[in-house]
Amino acid sequence: MGYLSWFEEHASAHKKIVDKLLSQGKTKEKIIEYFDFDNMVKNEKDFCPLYAENRKCHDMDELNCYLCACPNFRFKDDGIQQIKDKTQYSFCSIDSKDGRQGVYGEKIHQDCSKCTVPHHRSYVEKNFDLEWKKIMKKCIL
Repeated sequence: MGYLSWFEEHASAHKKIVDKLLSQGKTKEKIIEYFDFDNMVKNEKDFCPLYAENRKCHDMDELNCYLCACPNFRFKDDGIQQIKDKTQYSFCSIDSKDGRQGVYGEKIHQDCSKCTVPHHRSYVEKNFDLEWKKIMKKCIL
């Protein structure tokens, strides 16, 4: 699965949950709270494959899943640029000190596994929109 297909599938799954919460009269604060990892594992098992193992994507106590992907991530499925004999497909627009460029054969991808930026509730609150795709609009190059 490429970045774009994942992006579209995830946007659809995210919208379905947000629409359900809105129909229940949930406020912004309650929607953000709903997306806390512990709640999502119990109530939205299909949202993330890691939920089946009760495993977090990042090692942090209070992980919020509203921004499952990061608004600072940039990608292009057919490649962004050639670097020597390798093709770069993604990068971090803020060059997070906790991220890195991973080389996998002839492909270069952003490795965000050590970065927790989008999973802090304060970051979600600051960047919140009911439409996940609006928050993520700069990701697609």
